[in-house]
Amino acid sequence: MGNECLMSNLLVQDLVKQYSLEGKSFTVLDKLSFSVDSGDFLTILGPSGCGKTTLIRCICSIEEPTSGKILLDGKPISGIGPDRLMVFQDFNQLFPWKTVIENVIYPLKLNKVSGDIKTLTRRAEEFLDLVHLSAFKHAYPNQLSGGMRQRVAIARSLALNPKVLMMDEPFGALDAQTRSILQKELKSLWRKFQTTIIFITHNVQEAILLGSKVMVLSLSPAKIKYYKKNPLPEPRMPETPEFMALWHTLYDQLDTQRY
Repeated sequence: MGNECLMSNLLVQDLVKQYSLEGKSFTVLDKLSFSVDSGDFLTILGPSGCGKTTLIRCICSIEEPTSGKILLDGKPISGIGPDRLMVFQDFNQLFPWKTVIENVIYPLKLNKVSGDIKTLTRRAEEFLDLVHLSAFKHAYPNQLSGGMRQRVAIARSLALNPKVLMMDEPFGALDAQTRSILQKELKSLWRKFQTTIIFITHNVQEAILLGSKVMVLSLSPAKIKYYKKNPLPEPRMPETPEFMALWHTLYDQLDTQRY
């Protein structure tokens, strides 16, 4: 275990999460153990309600595990912080009363990123440029499409340079064309910054296209059914026999009666 801690950006060990309802205890996560190396892009599949979101909420410290350990760079995580950020599926995660650039600048100021307002503004502009939104920096969220708002959320998170970026079905509510465009843009940003990403999806094709590693969780109480490095080289083409073979392998791991 000692060597694993030294090599892993993130280590989850024997993680258990239980909830109480009407005096009864329900286990959602059942002794999950896995490691994520620095720079990995981990995609997570699993049936609806199996605990995928609960898992990343525990890693973000939005929720406290019932038992188990979560280590980041060999140290126990401690509360919510800019080292572990989340992008949600909800398009309304931006501050509606702030412009696009103000939405990116605000967390930089809140987390006391070094630099005066001109420096922080330049940083915000650089990341908005990376997601192709420079022309909309003075717009308000209600003037943007859903895909554009997700781009702002991604730029806002990456500008803080997190150690781990968690994404909870961020493209799930988008149309197929916009989803495909954002998948490619996110993959490009990941290659550029090598940020460790944990990405939840219900889409098997999306998990294969994006993930350097893929995990499949079982029905709740969630256990890890599959966790392997993605064997397909880039670029990954859904129409190839190798891609389809992996698609079937992953789909067969899913408990489809509730998927």
